[in-house]
Amino acid sequence: MNIDSNTHSGQTPLRLLGVYAHPDDETFCIGGTLAKYIIAGAEAMVVSFTQGEAGQIREASAATRRTLGEVRRKELYQACQQLGVQQTVCLNYGDGKLKNIPQAELVERIVQIIREFKPDMVFTFDETGAYGHPDHIAISLAATEACWQAGVETAFAGQLENGLLPHTPRRLYHSVFPQSDRLLLQLIVNWLHSLDKRYRGSDDFMHGLMLFADESSMLGYASDHIQVQWYPSGFYIIEQGEPSTSLYLILSGEVDILREDETGEIVYLESHGSGVFIGEAGIAYGKPRNAHVVATKNTTCLVLSPGEPTNFAGRGEEARFGVDDSAGGQAGGHDITTRIDVTEFIEPKINALSQHRSQYPISPEMFPLEMWREILGQEYFRRIYPPQHIETDFDLYTQI
Repeated sequence: MNIDSNTHSGQTPLRLLGVYAHPDDETFCIGGTLAKYIIAGAEAMVVSFTQGEAGQIREASAATRRTLGEVRRKELYQACQQLGVQQTVCLNYGDGKLKNIPQAELVERIVQIIREFKPDMVFTFDETGAYGHPDHIAISLAATEACWQAGVETAFAGQLENGLLPHTPRRLYHSVFPQSDRLLLQLIVNWLHSLDKRYRGSDDFMHGLMLFADESSMLGYASDHIQVQWYPSGFYIIEQGEPSTSLYLILSGEVDILREDETGEIVYLESHGSGVFIGEAGIAYGKPRNAHVVATKNTTCLVLSPGEPTNFAGRGEEARFGVDDSAGGQAGGHDITTRIDVTEFIEPKINALSQHRSQYPISPEMFPLEMWREILGQEYFRRIYPPQHIETDFDLYTQI
């Protein structure tokens, strides 16, 4: 379907409303969708019911515990500006407290927002809250109920007396995150393999990748198992001849790369320190490790693997592979009805995500654009109302 951004007689641009719990929810859930349809002429409003003041501080220079709520509120507005959102509201119902607020109170506030903005489509979390977050679940339940109540003339009569007429959104969507079988480690390996020289990331890169990898795994963008491992000086991080599976990013310390010949003689090849990936060559070529990697100082690595390490991992050429990859992610599920391709709108989405620096200190330059598109280029929803219908696009205009 081609989207025409010019207003037609008798029609009004599509209105999109996102109702979420915290600043940054909007970008992960519908950032690309918002950018795509706003550019085409849609109007959008994003509402966060908390300031996110109970979140972690993942960038010390961005906020303190006292200032985090106000910082995240500003980050929300900056992110929505990147997406082109025309109306942004950050309420203060208390981060971590939404499940304790009477649902009727939340429903009434969302009904008021719906009647004021008159959206055609409302987006919120699904009933699982993406990964079980109580605030996400509370907002999902309240927003879903509010979509029904907003069109009922007898509901919340005080609003009607103040001139807020009933309004029923045409569609209600729940954001869902199907588990992908994509491996972030493979995307990184492909990227590294395309470079002319060995990549060495900055401290900011390592910090951002740690947080992004963890979030990607939690939300199902990738199915990697992520862990941070500490190795004492003298430890064999990789043994020559063993299967090539995990990818390592040195966070601190130093390693020597050593090759053992057929006589058992050890030949020194090179040394590497923080910011360097190791193990990518074997993965890229699908061959066993061609060298030992030994910690020469106490070393910490971010380790990306295709599955969780087993309790019976051995070492060497004859050892059983020590990662369980039998339960790899499966794309789909969640009764998905709607997939929106946002690959051509990934730049505003990544720019928006980078505004949430207190939570995700990443930069758009961290990965090549094509890699961002591969990871975040699709957004998935389950249409709650009207009945489910498979779709890959939205009608931009609604009849008036």
